[in-house]
Amino acid sequence: MRKTIEEEVLIEKLCNERNILIIQDLDGVCIPLVKDPLTRTIDLSYVQAAAKMKDEFYVLTNGEHAGRRGVNKLIEKATGDISLPLQMGFYLPGLAAGGVEYQNQYGEIKHPGVKEEEIQFLSKLPLLMKKHLRLEMKDCLQSIGQDSFEKEIELAVIDTNLSPTINLNGIFLHTEGNVDLQVRIQKTLKKIMDNILHLSNQKGLQDSFFLHIAPNLGRENGEERMKYASKGDIGTTDIQFMIKGAIKEAGLLYLLNEHIGKVFDKKPFGDDFTVRECPTSIQKLLKMCIDNISAEEMPLLIGVGDTVTSTYCKKSKKWLRGGSDRGFLTLIQELGKSFNKENQIILVDSSGGEVERPSLSDVDLKGISDPSDPLKFTHLVKQGPAGYINLFKTLSRKRNLKK
Repeated sequence: MRKTIEEEVLIEKLCNERNILIIQDLDGVCIPLVKDPLTRTIDLSYVQAAAKMKDEFYVLTNGEHAGRRGVNKLIEKATGDISLPLQMGFYLPGLAAGGVEYQNQYGEIKHPGVKEEEIQFLSKLPLLMKKHLRLEMKDCLQSIGQDSFEKEIELAVIDTNLSPTINLNGIFLHTEGNVDLQVRIQKTLKKIMDNILHLSNQKGLQDSFFLHIAPNLGRENGEERMKYASKGDIGTTDIQFMIKGAIKEAGLLYLLNEHIGKVFDKKPFGDDFTVRECPTSIQKLLKMCIDNISAEEMPLLIGVGDTVTSTYCKKSKKWLRGGSDRGFLTLIQELGKSFNKENQIILVDSSGGEVERPSLSDVDLKGISDPSDPLKFTHLVKQGPAGYINLFKTLSRKRNLKK
């Protein structure tokens, strides 16, 4: 594992750079992970620090900005005044739903590349997901009463607008220590979501959607691999039904396009560029950047995430690497090499929340990385979201003092 740099050195390095861009995940990074997403909170001082970063900061999340489950609601609650975020520009700018929900810091939202028929289909999925869960999960949860069962079904379905999700965290509370049952539940979840994906194909939306598995073990034959439960690691907890093309590494290109357009008054990929025009491989995305962005235009990038996985497969005798943040962090690393920039890869320990995950306290980063992992972290935030918020606030304050 490459030696990481200390926080003070990192902040000083970033304060001395003219053109930087932070691309940051949300849940597990600046928001602690919780079993019920409706109970999430966001630190107001972090929101204020983000507003001061202006065009040097974007979020990149598989969650959403708008709706009752969106991060915008958390910000409005944190301020205690629903009108204040709009007045002060406190909304977090960037991409949500993987890459198809863009907003500025004043909460103005657009859905680049999304079709109306796709949104209509997605709107019907929460009720359909609950129906399938009731049918398929009954045998897995025979030990709990009907009232508890109904409560867990309601909590499990995350009824977001652009990426409806089934989340197993509450259901897993009833399976503590029973790895076999946890794996069975994960397989049942995959079956349910595969059936819904097949339904979208029957509706004529063959190229519209894909399943995002979190955490995952990378891709195989174009699909993300489930990370099945094992002792001490719960593995996959969520499957999101997402719009095809909405992957974070493609979202990174969209955000670069926006940033460079603001700084240099010309967007390298064009004014109408969307993630749905992007290839899926890191190498092809990298080539797009090399072919369209000059060294002067490319900012020093700081990628911040928490969901990176690596598990050794005895059957294939190789490491299976994945996690929803691995792709965009890897692309940031490779862009640094290609453009001769000291890009920073920051990993935040999200194991301290309510969700069971591998921890950065393990010196070998077991379950997260491996000795031959090509992705190298330049800084580890072992204190979790609270530690990252302190780092971010210090950077925001010192960078503004230098402007």
